[in-house]
Amino acid sequence: MLLLNAKAVAGWYHVENYEGFLGASPIHFSIQTYDSLGSAPKVDGSYFYDAKQIPIALYGTVSGTRFVLCEFSNDEEFYQSPPINAARCPFSLDLKGNAVTGSWSKGTDRYPVTLKKIASLDDTGEAKIDGTVEIPFWAQTATDRFSGIYTNTSAGLCMEKVQVIKKSSRKVVQEITFDDDVCSAGMLMTTIYMNVQKWVEQGKDIISVNFQGGGAGTAVDYVFNSRTRKYQQRK
Repeated sequence: MLLLNAKAVAGWYHVENYEGFLGASPIHFSIQTYDSLGSAPKVDGSYFYDAKQIPIALYGTVSGTRFVLCEFSNDEEFYQSPPINAARCPFSLDLKGNAVTGSWSKGTDRYPVTLKKIASLDDTGEAKIDGTVEIPFWAQTATDRFSGIYTNTSAGLCMEKVQVIKKSSRKVVQEITFDDDVCSAGMLMTTIYMNVQKWVEQGKDIISVNFQGGGAGTAVDYVFNSRTRKYQQRK
């Protein structure tokens, strides 16, 4: 994505989390906004239907209180970061205080969207966290999705742990915690939803957790063990 090449500056993350409804379906919805990124999208996001637990990546623009958000429809589109076409973006939303209203439309389908803010984090100035901030990462497997729990510590704002959530049961089946004195987990200078990434190697699911530092940052890989049904750090 274009965001991966953005210049690293202090104060990167401004994220707001919401819950509510798309039509009659309960959803969880997260957006990250940027003050200035040149021609890059000014909003990234991730949302999922509570019933399905499948994260859907978003990108778009914001003008005042109005958000226009598109969905990535396939992997090729995801890595190309295509231009925003408001007429083809399903979400048209308006933010008023802690509430979001608007619509989702595609083809002849159109549904109302109503959301309320439940948590936020902001490190663009003095680091602030309100509520329990869970980041629905874009990475997923056929059976699991991954959620980052962010907190404000004495060393700064960072990700405390990654939760592995089984889609079918909606339950947390594993928590990966970090012994990170400098508080750098999940703070790489990229869109927050890419601080956990996933790929397959020799038939095994692997997730990679990003850490800030060392110029381009570092990553720690975790390999899924089919015997224990857990992700284990690769040595």
